[in-house]
Amino acid sequence: MGMHDQEKFKIAGRDFSSRLLIGSSGFPNNQVMLESIEGSGADIVTVAIRRVDLSGAGENILDLLEDDYFILPNTAGCYTAKDAVLTAELAREALGTTWVKLEVIGDRDTLYPDAEHLLTAASELIRADFTVLPYCTDDPVTCKKLADLGCAAVMPLGAPIGSGMGILNPYNIEIIRSSVSIPVIVDAGIGTASDAALAMELGCDGVLLASAISRAHNPTMMAKAMRQAIDAGRLAYSAGRIPKKRYAQASSPEDGLIST
Repeated sequence: MGMHDQEKFKIAGRDFSSRLLIGSSGFPNNQVMLESIEGSGADIVTVAIRRVDLSGAGENILDLLEDDYFILPNTAGCYTAKDAVLTAELAREALGTTWVKLEVIGDRDTLYPDAEHLLTAASELIRADFTVLPYCTDDPVTCKKLADLGCAAVMPLGAPIGSGMGILNPYNIEIIRSSVSIPVIVDAGIGTASDAALAMELGCDGVLLASAISRAHNPTMMAKAMRQAIDAGRLAYSAGRIPKKRYAQASSPEDGLIST
């Protein structure tokens, strides 16, 4: 987030200096991961709690990240509300954080969220005093329900996880933005810088991405591109774009021209 962005990025009353949230998985190695996360400028790094060795034996990803970043554990790999709640409780115990990126997947091929299980898990975790950031479909009704339950943000997908297809339904994202008062963070489907900029131009508060950086040909370079794209998109949104018109409108005034 650049210095021009007047509004602070806040989730659950906590200030963050970057509107980019980055995933830690899928990098070729830890060195590239660390360089990419640093280059992205992100404060918040998501970690799949099921992939972390919580036994304390050997160096794990948390040892590399927890001193410098705000760790957001996610419940990746969970297919039921029960499983997701257990995984979140494990993360709270192991990491001493009440924050969780809640994922409950309903389909192995598309990795689409299961709205029914997601709502159940969100409501249980909120009752247990978690700060819940749910990964959900770009469905305004589900997003509104999640907001009404007391989630700290809603994180609708732009396209399926890892697809790199960008924001397939910008209209839904705009509807979601106008229908909830909590932060809206586009999560999943971002492929390149212009996708991230578009999410911000639509009025979203942040973007969460992983494979767009980790699987890029040059992850550290893509991380910097994403950082600038999110700044540019937010700035453009704050500035207020001109309306789209079907016909040209001269940028130089036409009055006072020499008549022929």
